[in-house]
Amino acid sequence: MINVGVLGATGAVGQRFVQLLADHPFFELSVLTASGRSAGKSYKDAVNWRLDVPLPDSISEIVVSETNVKALKNVDLVFSALPADLASNIETECAKAGLGVCTNASAHRMDEEIPLVVPEINPDHLGLIDLQHDAGWDGFIVTNPNCSTIMLTMSLVPLRNFTFTDLKVATMQAISGAGFEGVAGMSIFDNVIPYIGGEEEKMEKETKKIMGSFDGNTIIKAPFSVSASCNRVPVIDGHTMSVWLDIKESVEKVTEAFRTWKPPIRDLPTLPESSLDLMSQQDRPQPRLDRNKGKGMTVSVGRIRPQIRYTAMGHNTIRGAAGASVLNAELIRDREYI
Repeated sequence: MINVGVLGATGAVGQRFVQLLADHPFFELSVLTASGRSAGKSYKDAVNWRLDVPLPDSISEIVVSETNVKALKNVDLVFSALPADLASNIETECAKAGLGVCTNASAHRMDEEIPLVVPEINPDHLGLIDLQHDAGWDGFIVTNPNCSTIMLTMSLVPLRNFTFTDLKVATMQAISGAGFEGVAGMSIFDNVIPYIGGEEEKMEKETKKIMGSFDGNTIIKAPFSVSASCNRVPVIDGHTMSVWLDIKESVEKVTEAFRTWKPPIRDLPTLPESSLDLMSQQDRPQPRLDRNKGKGMTVSVGRIRPQIRYTAMGHNTIRGAAGASVLNAELIRDREYI
């Protein structure tokens, strides 16, 4: 078993990490960190547990530590649910101190020497870990994408063999993507907010890095443009998006590409039986009906129409956040980087 910790364990994504790691076959969760006001308390007393599953008994009595490298001396790998402004320095300190870091934070996603990984899409990008070691780091940092970017890129990977140069996406993003306290009830109830700070820029940049190719030294960005429009909607969990691509192929060929695609990895505990679910119903996917497929790790696709247009949807705090980092860590272990 690999000893692991969670940075920022009391927040929305931190709680998902705890849920997913509590009985993991590869990882032994032994350290939980949070702010100074939570340090010294048992996790059950420090956290306002808000998930729809019970707080795992095996984790509830762990004493929370303040977030710093010293608190992590007995672990080999950490999962970061820290805000970006806090994550930047502490994650780098961890990597230089010899720890592996799998992070959901955005701080290092676009750094040239740090991989931005979705295991079903670009597992070879983990080769950037070797470049981090060459630079003198004893550990490493591996990032997962923004929650909306993951849904988009998972829907794009079956279409790699088609030619397209222009991608447009409009998102309808759940309120949980902003954290427990992120959107005031009076702002989102009976409303749509057509702006999420930084979200459109993240989708436009991250997508090109994930879908790019690794030449052994650097990531060559994907050769298409991305234009995103992001909206917050009154849905609890599940990001939905409409996608437009300038693919000059029939709906039948595109549908068959979705139907026959298989991921290049297998036999990882968090990998769902179907990473991508092609739906035939005209009015699907829908967050309330489809977000928990594959224990929240499946991305659903439907409404494929001429010119080429389709709808994609996935669970934003599992597939789009904590689950993505855990799956990355499983792949890292499988590739013997830890």
